Amino acid sequence: MCRMLGFIMFCIAIGMIIALLLMKNIFLCICIIITLILVGYNMFCHQMK
Repeated sequence: MCRMLGFIMFCIAIGMIIALLLMKNIFLCICIIITLILVGYNMFCHQMK
């Protein structure tokens, strides 16, 4: 379940990169993209111990 949520967050971040062309507040968009990429990557690549 955690891996699936991580993958979903990563895909949302990719979609937001495309939406970056349409947004007016670029700083907020970049902050959200970076956060989603980092959290999504950590959740997707986290090893269950």
